[in-house]
Amino acid sequence: MRLLLVEDDDHVAAALSAILARHGFTVTHARNGEEALQAVLPTAQGERPSYGVILLDLGLPDQDGYQVCGRIRKLTATPVIMVTARGDVRSRIHGLNLGADDYVVKPYDTGELLARIHAVSRRNAGTEETAAGADGAADGTLLRLGTVTIELPTRRVSVDGEAVPLTRKEFDLLALLAQRPGVVFRREQIISEVWRTSWEGTGRTLEVHVASLRSKLRMPALIETVRGVGYRLVAPAA
Repeated sequence: MRLLLVEDDDHVAAALSAILARHGFTVTHARNGEEALQAVLPTAQGERPSYGVILLDLGLPDQDGYQVCGRIRKLTATPVIMVTARGDVRSRIHGLNLGADDYVVKPYDTGELLARIHAVSRRNAGTEETAAGADGAADGTLLRLGTVTIELPTRRVSVDGEAVPLTRKEFDLLALLAQRPGVVFRREQIISEVWRTSWEGTGRTLEVHVASLRSKLRMPALIETVRGVGYRLVAPAA
């Protein structure tokens, strides 16, 4: 797997690159935000670089790492794992809301980092395979809930025919609830299925994503909070 490592400390980058290489990764090293953005841009021949995962350090010399993440997400759907010493919940939530797929706090265990890399790459591969089979999709790939339409293969959502842009996790959350409208999903179940983790800090992230969906879809009552349990989707009237 080819991997983009965005790290300004050459010593850290060299040590981590050596470890990754021993585990079968081909590493491209970017030392700052600008190099990272250039690394994901299409070539002069129109070919887009293919990375399995992007490891993004937030402490970059030329740009704020959060800003770089947001710009990368506009250029590519490649999974991004933020690697940083900023371990507070607010920082993690901010990073995930910008489109990061995972967040690893320094100092970290190398085995855990490798496991997270493989986990996000597997999830991304599954998404691409689903999208590739979109033509002639079987029943169940298009969900209609009142004025809301959810296209599972293409990951598109519209309300009254108007497209609503969602982040990766916002779509995953909405799709999960929408496949069983009226059914209450426990918070732990949602976190496990959407974020693939039992990390306790994800609970606040879930609340943020629910609030964002209500706002973007302009339907405050679409996702109902079941106090002390979790959430359920209330199908709107057509």
